[in-house]
Amino acid sequence: MGRRSRARRSALWVIEVVSPESAHRDRTVKLRKYAEAGIPRHRCVEGEDGSLVVHVHELDGPTRAYAPAGTFRDALKRPAPLEISLDLGKLTPPRAG
Repeated sequence: MGRRSRARRSALWVIEVVSPESAHRDRTVKLRKYAEAGIPRHRCVEGEDGSLVVHVHELDGPTRAYAPAGTFRDALKRPAPLEISLDLGKLTPPRAG
């Protein structure tokens, strides 16, 4: 069994940072592949009007597909698999103007 297969089976979550050049692949193809690999939690981070947005997905075991679990724009707070609290506004540079 390859190193990549072992890593996927043991991963608790994945955080995908969407780039403009690969947005379609980041949001669809990779999302499906992570679900098929059985990774229970997926976070998708992308820019929206100069701010960060985090889309949270949780794996539905029986269907092996992700279900939306929230969209966070100002702050990200989640209790599992470890407690996380982020002020998303502090992660982006101030707007010029």
